[in-house]
Amino acid sequence: MAFWSGRAVLVTGADGFIGSHLTEQLVELGADVRAFCLYNSNGSLGWLDGASPAVRGAIDARLGDVRDARFVEEACRGVDTVFHLAALIAIPYSYQAPESYVDTNVKGTLNVLEAVRRHGCRRMVHTSTSEVYGTPTSVPIVETFPLQGQSPYSASKIAADKLCEAYYCSFTVPVVTLRPFNTYGPRQSTRAVLPTMLAQLLAGRTEIRLGRLDPQRDLTYVADTVEGFIKAGDTDAVEGETIQLGTGRTVSIGELFEIACRTTGVRARVIQEAARLRPDASEVLVLLSDPSRAKARLGWEAQVSIEEGLARTAAWIRDRAHLFNIERNHV
Repeated sequence: MAFWSGRAVLVTGADGFIGSHLTEQLVELGADVRAFCLYNSNGSLGWLDGASPAVRGAIDARLGDVRDARFVEEACRGVDTVFHLAALIAIPYSYQAPESYVDTNVKGTLNVLEAVRRHGCRRMVHTSTSEVYGTPTSVPIVETFPLQGQSPYSASKIAADKLCEAYYCSFTVPVVTLRPFNTYGPRQSTRAVLPTMLAQLLAGRTEIRLGRLDPQRDLTYVADTVEGFIKAGDTDAVEGETIQLGTGRTVSIGELFEIACRTTGVRARVIQEAARLRPDASEVLVLLSDPSRAKARLGWEAQVSIEEGLARTAAWIRDRAHLFNIERNHV
């Protein structure tokens, strides 16, 4: 806690899933947090709207857009550490609107890098994704594996990662790239497979609509991912590095469904929904991390098991049944 106490921190994407959890944790650690949230006419701070009064009172909320270079530069003024999480992340939508992914994920990252460079910030932590690997030729995946743009989303994130590499090599911008593997937990969008199946099961449905069941994912609970971000922000001499955050274990979507059924106590079967299927050449079948670099460089290891993580997530959804159109008699 002593490291972050009084330290000025900017979190882009603070209104989102991981960003809101990270913002709350940084406030708890004593940082002076500037929360960069996407502008909207309602003045909403996304998931931070539901934060405790203590968190809401502690943060300096800035509504804007990472595509606006001048706004980003002003948001970075006087900041010690920048955690850059703002991005468009829905893979299916990237097939429909690829240009918006380039604007936000590539240009937005460029704007943050330029602001960090100009203001001389001590550290920038950039958020990558395991999707940049595409379907690997072998597993487990290590950070040196080749990158494959199998969707417009993954291509935009590859470009953002390479900009970070270029700014470190060209201008010694102190950026470290984190590459989380399939973070899940409370606040994750229902477009993702886990909250989708849990919400349907908790609503008492016995036919659950999902996509393919054979893809395998390395699932990391959000509290563990946040701890990885914190360590990437305060660990010495990791600038210029790319570090994966994963458990080193995989579970297929079919196996995940079985665990979810046991967790909720509901017996159900899967109905495959065409809208949830990716184009065959775009589907990533296996994502399994080798987490050894994170342990060696950051002293980080995932702590929460998939069973415990699902139980916590299900409890969170159950307590907020109204957000998921779940009738109370089913919870």
